[in-house]
Order: sequence, then structure tokens, then C-alpha cells
Amino acid sequence: MTHPLAVREARLDDLQVIVELRLALLREYGDHPLYANLRTDAAERARALYSAQIISPTETIFVAERERAIVGLLRCVDSPSSPLLLPERYCYVSSVYVLPAERQKGVLRALLSAADRWCAGRGIDEMRLHNASSSIVAQQAWSSLGFEVVEHVRRRSLSVGAH
Repeated sequence: MTHPLAVREARLDDLQVIVELRLALLREYGDHPLYANLRTDAAERARALYSAQIISPTETIFVAERERAIVGLLRCVDSPSSPLLLPERYCYVSSVYVLPAERQKGVLRALLSAADRWCAGRGIDEMRLHNASSSIVAQQAWSSLGFEVVEHVRRRSLSVGAH
């Protein structure tokens, strides 16, 4: 029997687990061109970064718990759009991670439902996110939740000192 899932906003006392899960997300993409170069001091840097995100008035991190253990997270940022375009603001979704043993058990859907309510409370009617193009599973998950691909991120490495 699967125990019930609860979703809530993160608190500072969740920081250690949030650091662990977000670093696990980066490690899962260890061969990805943007995420492969994890700094050796990433955990220390992450503590300052994620604690600032937890207390920020313009963002939140939702955590999913099962039996009082955090099994997933999702970050929402109330982001301004270009002053030339509508909508004026959108929710940027990032740092989504569900423990492998908890995948395909409704955790992502529950986290996204909490994000939907957060957006509704702020008058936000659009979400955007990036996901790694190398992950077919991530592409399928986000598509099944109603997200569509609207642009691609491209990268070009430059040689240091090249003209």
C-alpha cells in the first residue's frame, strides 16, 4: 500500500534535503553539456542559493512528502516577461526532481497542482520551464502535463583566447 502524499511549501529546516535533491537532479544529467561541470563546492554554494529561494517573496519551493520524508520538489518563480509582450508575468518552473523510487506515483502531478494554485493566487496564467532535450522521459512527462515546446536553447562553446 502506498502511503498518502502531502505537498507543502518548503521551510528553512528543509534546506539540507533540498540541497541533496537538487544536487541529485544535476548528477542525473552528468553527461549533459550544461550540467556536467558540477563545482566541487556545489553543496556549500547550494545552501546559500536555496535558502535565499525559500525565503524569497517572489518564489517558492514546493516539497512532496510521503510518511514525513521529502520525495520530490518543484520551484516556482513569479517572473516578469518582456515589457513588449504579454503576459506581463509568468511562472517559471525549475529544479523539479522526484526520487527515482517515487516516480510514476503521482508526485509530479501533485507538485504541479500546488504550483497551479500558487499561480492562481498570484493572478498568473502561464507557466514556462526548460527541460533537458536528452531526456525522453522528461519530454513525455511534461507533454502529458500540458506543456508544449515553443523554443530551443542552443549552445556554442568558445575557445578561450580565440579571435
